[in-house]
Formats: sequence, structure tokens, C-alpha cells
Amino acid sequence: MSLSTTPRTVVVGVGPVTPEDVVAVARHGAGVRLDEAALAGIAASREVVEAAAADTVAHYGVSTGFGALATRHIEPSRRAQLQRSLVRSHAAGTGAEVEREVVRALMLLRLSTLATGRTGVRPSTAVAYAAMLHAGITPVVREYGSLGCSGDLAPLAHCALALMGEGEVRDATGALLPAGEALAAVGLQPVELAEKEGLALINGTDGMLGQLVLALYDLDGSIRTADVAAAMSVEALLGTDAVFAADLQALRPHPGQAASAANLVNLLHGSGIMASHRGPECTRVQDAYSLRCAPQVHGAARDTVEHARTVAGRELAAAVDNPVITPDGRIESNGNFHGAPVAYVLDFLAIAAADVASMSERRTDRFLDVARNHGLPAFLADDPGIDSGLMIAQYTAAGMVSEMKRLAVPASVDSIPSSAMQEDHVSMGWAAARKLRRSVHALGRVLAIEVLTAARAIDLRAPLAPAAATGAVRDLLRAHGVPGPGPDAWLSPHLETVADLVASGAVEAAAREVVPLR
Repeated sequence: MSLSTTPRTVVVGVGPVTPEDVVAVARHGAGVRLDEAALAGIAASREVVEAAAADTVAHYGVSTGFGALATRHIEPSRRAQLQRSLVRSHAAGTGAEVEREVVRALMLLRLSTLATGRTGVRPSTAVAYAAMLHAGITPVVREYGSLGCSGDLAPLAHCALALMGEGEVRDATGALLPAGEALAAVGLQPVELAEKEGLALINGTDGMLGQLVLALYDLDGSIRTADVAAAMSVEALLGTDAVFAADLQALRPHPGQAASAANLVNLLHGSGIMASHRGPECTRVQDAYSLRCAPQVHGAARDTVEHARTVAGRELAAAVDNPVITPDGRIESNGNFHGAPVAYVLDFLAIAAADVASMSERRTDRFLDVARNHGLPAFLADDPGIDSGLMIAQYTAAGMVSEMKRLAVPASVDSIPSSAMQEDHVSMGWAAARKLRRSVHALGRVLAIEVLTAARAIDLRAPLAPAAATGAVRDLLRAHGVPGPGPDAWLSPHLETVADLVASGAVEAAAREVVPLR
């Protein structure tokens, strides 16, 4: 699946949507529509459900209750009420509102599963769900409620509730409205759910998967930015780039390590600061681990991201529902809604992010200590003792890294039984996704503090000139009003500026305009 040639519209078909589609819809407001092949497949599987609804055999979710109540047969006259009750009761989230981009991502992914033709919804229901997403109507989803098994039940139920014209939503402008009022404003009618449709709308891993896809997108940029920050630190701390040589890295053939080392070599090429201490008079034999081992840590994080991307790709291609309509027309219960595959990599990414941030903070700290910074003033202050320089910026980084270490404790090893012990093992994948989002956000800010600190140290090495790439990053900061060495000033706004430059990709782009980055 790919972006349509029609601007800002993603066409959802029988095959998987791409990560780029998810980012476009979730973060950039792209619209959506279903293609004709998907609608035909949806119609075919609906015929199977309607035939099952008419026979005398019990079919889970069609003519029975749910979960621990699956033994109760539901007569035809009450099956619409069954679906309404399912959605209303499962829309039981609480806490703060979940971010708009997360809700749009999970809605797109649920729509993609509907489009596989394996869920048994009516075409009209799928079209209405797509129309709600296309119109920018975002159901209010609450932070807590999903255990990551039977899918992200509560978050998805809040979206299904809005499709029924109930609950609260945000419209395309962000205004909070009753769902029925928001649907009417864009010409949509509430949907009265039929057999199986309530289950089909709530039984998926879409919330945790959507957050994984968004995190992978952000981490791609963050890890390359970590290479930029490390290069600036190696340079300004008078480190050596000899350890990043390709033949040394090849002795341990991890692909991510090789990529990060190549980036460091390119970023430091032509540095006057590096050249100033490259001769035989330099007595530095080995740099500290936070400098020398940057490719090993950043590379391991890269390889972790690639593993998580593989898992995400498989999940994007999945049709997660229970029961499912098989291609040969059977209605079969299954356990594909269990979030373990996604939960594990969400936890793994939080570990990698915390470690990259931890190494970054250690490099920042080295700049501030006269015993380790090789001739720079204490705390990079203008007048140490009168000025505190960047002392507290390092505190800020340390506080975030400490929190990231707590966030790296796996959620997926926990399980609390539910539904009268029917659902006696759950993945906690939604919780893993929520903490990863916080960790990814913190990583960017930790890297921003290192970039700001290293840029000031580069200036303090004048008249020695930095490499073209690292100098371009320093110049970017100065162009955005982040000052170089000088008396103390209110620091927080400058930290925010650099954090925005990191988050937007501007720091990476400034370096990439000068040298290639992998």
C-alpha cells in the first residue's frame, strides 16, 4: 500500500498499509479511502457472517456473548443490542486523552484489517469508519484501559463508540464535541452495528502497533542525530577518530555499528580541531568509552530498530480479529490478538533508547569537568564561580536519563488475569507503547543538550576550526538564536530551541547537507 497520487489521500486495500502511510495519516492529516477490491472482499466475508447468523450453530461473536460469557446463546432480535452493549461496556478507558496522532494511527490500522475481508463487517460499516477518519474526526481515547490482549479493546471501543454516534470526539479543528454532532456536521450518520461488527471493530493490536510505527519513524532520526552529537563531542573533547576506521569495525560485523562508525568518520572529516592533536606528540592512547564506543552502542540501537521494524512489517500484514473469516469461508476462533510480538519489541526499543541517552549524557558531563575536558573552563562557564555555565543543563539530562531507565523496565513481563480468568495471560503491549513514547521524546531532549554543549565547546576551541559538518550544526544553533560562550543567561528557552531542531530533523539535515549519513 502506498500514498495515492491524489494529494493527502491514502488508499487502503486488501494488502498492508506502509509505515509511511501510517505517518501520513496519523501525523500529517492525510485522508483515506477504501479501494474497490477491498470493498468486494468485505462484501464476500459478510455473506459468510450473515449465513452463520441464520443457522442454529453457535458462532462466537455472531450468536453468542463474549469472553467469559461466550456460552450464552443470543437470539436474533437482541443481536444488535449485543453489539451496542459490547462497545459501550468496553469503552471504559480513563485518564488523560491519548494523542491525536496515536488515535488516527490505530484507526487507520483497524481500517486496514477490515479491508482484508477477514473480519465479516458490512461494507457500509467499513466505509463509514473510513469516512470518519477522512473527515478528521478523532474519538477521545483515554490513557488507561488496554491490557494488550484481545487486542487494544478499550481504545478501539472508544473509536467504535464514536462510529455509533456516542461518546466524545475532537473534530478536524480540535474542538471537543459529542460524537453524533460531529458526524452530522460532516454529513455522516451513526452506524447501527450488526452481528460480529462490534468485535471486528475492537479486537486488534492497532493501538500498540500504531505507536510502534511512529516510534520507529522518530528513532530513525534520533539515532542518526546521536551520531552527529557524538561526533561533535569527540571533536571538542580532543578525542580520536582512528577507532572508527572501517577495518576495525569490520572485525565485529554488526551492520548498525558499521553504519554509525562510517557516519562518525564522515562527520569528522577535515576537522582542524582533530588535526591539532593528531601528531606523535599526542599522548592520548584511548578515549573514554562514551567516545570510543559510540558506534557499538548506537549501532546496537540501530540493529534493534531494524528488528522491531521487521516485527512491525509482519504485524502490518496481519488480519487480527477473533473470530476471523478464513478464505475458504470458515468462522474460526484464534489467539492472534495477543500482543506479545509487538510488546516485546516496544520494550526492547525503550532499552535501546535509554542506553543511547545514557551515553549521550556521559559525553555532556565530560565537557563540564576540568579534570576530563582537556583545557576547557569549568562547566563551560564564562567566569566559573560567578557563572555556572551549563552545570544545570547536565542535571536536566541526568534527570531524563534516570526516568528513561525506569521506563526501560519491561511491561511485557507483567500479566494480570481478566474476564473471570478466561483471559488469564495478557501482553501489556499498550503500556509498553505508552512508556516508549515518553522515552523517545526524552531521548531527543537529551541529545539536544549534548548538541548545545558540544557546540559551545567547539566555539571555545577557537581559533581551531571544526569539521564542515559539525560546524554546520553549530552554525544552525547560532542562526536560531542559541548563543555561544558568554555570561550566564536564561537557558531554558535555548534548550527548547535545540530540542525543536532535533525533533524536526534540522540538526541531522544540517550535517547531511555537508556529508552523507547512513
